[in-house]
Amino acid sequence: MKQLTLFVILLFSMSGQTTTLLHAGKLIDVAAGQVVAEQTVVIDKGRIVEVLDGYVNRDEAVVIDLRSATVMPGLMDMHVHLDGELNPPESYAEAYYMNSAEYALRATIYARRTLEAGFTTVRDLGTGDHEALFALRDAIAQGIVAGPRIFAAGKSIATTGGHADPTNGIREDLRGDPGPKEGVINGPEDAYKAIRQRYKDGSDVVKLTVTGGVLSLAKSGDNPQFTRDELDAVMSAAKDYNFVVAVHAHGPEGMKRAVLAGVHSVEHGTYMTPEIMRLMRDRGTWYVPTISAGKWVADLAEQDGKLPDVVRPKAAAVGPQIQNTFARAWSAGVPIAFGTDSGVSPHGLNGREFQYMVEAGMPAMEAIRAATINAAKLLRASDDLGEFKPGACADIVAVYGDPLADITELESVGFVMKEGEVVFSRKE
Repeated sequence: MKQLTLFVILLFSMSGQTTTLLHAGKLIDVAAGQVVAEQTVVIDKGRIVEVLDGYVNRDEAVVIDLRSATVMPGLMDMHVHLDGELNPPESYAEAYYMNSAEYALRATIYARRTLEAGFTTVRDLGTGDHEALFALRDAIAQGIVAGPRIFAAGKSIATTGGHADPTNGIREDLRGDPGPKEGVINGPEDAYKAIRQRYKDGSDVVKLTVTGGVLSLAKSGDNPQFTRDELDAVMSAAKDYNFVVAVHAHGPEGMKRAVLAGVHSVEHGTYMTPEIMRLMRDRGTWYVPTISAGKWVADLAEQDGKLPDVVRPKAAAVGPQIQNTFARAWSAGVPIAFGTDSGVSPHGLNGREFQYMVEAGMPAMEAIRAATINAAKLLRASDDLGEFKPGACADIVAVYGDPLADITELESVGFVMKEGEVVFSRKE
């Protein structure tokens, strides 16, 4: 059977046909960690009904022929920033001339690139303009524009002068004194208000910057920036509102405080110690490594005039460390969920992270699990996302090669379905 074109598939969808039979030559069962040959995925109303052995045909059903492909659940990136893309020095000035509508419109392009790269779900961990990002999230959910399903943090929470304080680097007479509403806290009471403000704004998840950061216009890239009392207050409030809490962390002290406070994921984790690895393993704290971003900023640091003087030494020091940290964390048994920090690295190249993970010693199957079943667990969305099972969203991607033999196949997916709708397809 010839592969159906995207036009034909959509024509059937528009005519009211709901049942789809997807014939998979090889299907990656991420729950079992194995590959199964010659499978049929039955899809109805955007959900997986069942997975059957063999190539099944039914009267009046649409058949999608992927018998020459390897099929897997939709990929999931747990750390992106869809509102922008690092292009220094110009990107440091954007806040002064771009408005909310411009951020939202540009983000639609990055969202489409991400989706066509095979990532049907993302966690957006911080934006300078939460209204623009939330508008994008909602427009995608309503089918107005194409893009991945978005779990959005909105404004990251920082401390005064810390990474994600929006007034860092601004001249004194323009700084003002941002508070919890703007995502800046000082003390436990502020922490409660900041979490409640994120709930009011419409955030799906919470992001804290518990240590210094690389790209902020501040001297330290790794110093602790939250007290334990502040972190305890954040987690107490987050529990009340059922928020998953992610923390940006490079330095060990801030990281340790966050893990002990009960955060759900650590992002970057550059200087993670063996002690912290043990704590994360024992507590089930997820690690989202973002190797891609580390490599990207390290490359920028080598280019004259690209990064501000206060940023360049941080990028040169932190960037090269992340892949090595990931290798040690994986060996130590730390739970891993896939994340790139795209927006620092370019959107649409998310799949390159798989190569970096495998280079560091993670088996290809485990890297794919990190971007599917593990990511779904981190999001508390395992009923809907991350694997082939009855009732789950029909988010499906395929490549025309064997990603377990060559993980770089995931850098050029050939087929993307989201909620039963084919959104991208190219011939083998």
